[in-house]
Amino acid sequence: MNKVLNVSGSPHVHSDESVKTIMWSVVIALMPAFLVSIFYFGLPVIILTCVSVGCCVLFEYLIQRYMMKVKPSISDGSAVVTGLLLAFNVPANLPIWMMVVGAIVAIGIAKMPFGGLGHNPFNPALVARVFMLIAFPVAMTTWPTPTPIWGFADAVTGPTPLGILKEGAAVEMPSYLDMLLGQMGGSFGEVSAIALLIGAGFLLWKRIISWHIPVSFILTVFVIAAIFHAINPAQYANPFFHVLAGGLILGACFMATDMVTSPTSKSGMLVFGCGCGLLTIIIRLFGAYPEGVSFSILFMNALVPLINKWFQPKTYAK
Repeated sequence: MNKVLNVSGSPHVHSDESVKTIMWSVVIALMPAFLVSIFYFGLPVIILTCVSVGCCVLFEYLIQRYMMKVKPSISDGSAVVTGLLLAFNVPANLPIWMMVVGAIVAIGIAKMPFGGLGHNPFNPALVARVFMLIAFPVAMTTWPTPTPIWGFADAVTGPTPLGILKEGAAVEMPSYLDMLLGQMGGSFGEVSAIALLIGAGFLLWKRIISWHIPVSFILTVFVIAAIFHAINPAQYANPFFHVLAGGLILGACFMATDMVTSPTSKSGMLVFGCGCGLLTIIIRLFGAYPEGVSFSILFMNALVPLINKWFQPKTYAK
């Protein structure tokens, strides 16, 4: 009997990587920052994170099961990653019902209507974060003061370093060491630079992300901030401040590097990262908001199809 052998198109590359292994590796990489945020903000961090992750998983299941009529894929971990990143972008004293609304926006508006994982043009967690910032501006900009361990996060509130800089408030800035460790106001997942860098190092080691977007993103912010600081150091903060403050490291390492919403080629990644950095520092220095990371990434997400067209990777084997 003659057997028919069906051969798919080249290239024939085999790999142990899967969506599930990649997503759960990202979850592991976020754990250092999660543990630091628990240390500084206590029980509310655990509650908000569980609500965010649980709601994202639940809404994705319900939409796939009862609206899209397809087999639910919640075990791949993508909804868990979205829930974690969404939680990392809110204050630790955010009302729980607002966290539920954010999860609905992330999954029900920014992800599933486009076809689910692999089809969404914008990062779902950032879409939800910007929506919440517009819909609930007071709650999303009321920052709890870190109170190591186990104080309740809604006891005392204070400004973020970027807020102090933007408003010119007569408040003492946190030291660089505090900003590295997480002893400052802000969204609870973004406060500890060193914890985020440990997680990013893990992803680089596992080759889940490459250096191109994080380095170009952060370096662009650093260089432009250094230029303005050199011109007028009394008005513009030094570049190290801009790197450590706000959500720059979280955004550059964990959200701008999203495989679905970032360019495919190395040169395209560099352009994407530089664009994110340029928009971020422009908003920080001249915009109405003290932070620009979320807006810059979403704007550059919209340009990804053009970037992929302009910077196409070489044809395989050429």
